[in-house]
Amino acid sequence: MPLIQVVIVLVVVGVLLWLVNRFIPMAGSIKTILNAVVVIAVILWLLNVFGLLSSLSTIRVGK
Repeated sequence: MPLIQVVIVLVVVGVLLWLVNRFIPMAGSIKTILNAVVVIAVILWLLNVFGLLSSLSTIRVGK
């Protein structure tokens, strides 16, 4: 995936999250959970895009 496409996706996700936080009224706790879920999803997506997520699956703990 080209780097410019990654940047565009990050900008779009950021703008959408800002719009949801700004214009949709919701409780603060729900907003916090939504922000955390989006951030975790974006981090996992970035790890997958840069190929780091597949290398993490080969790491074994214990035997």
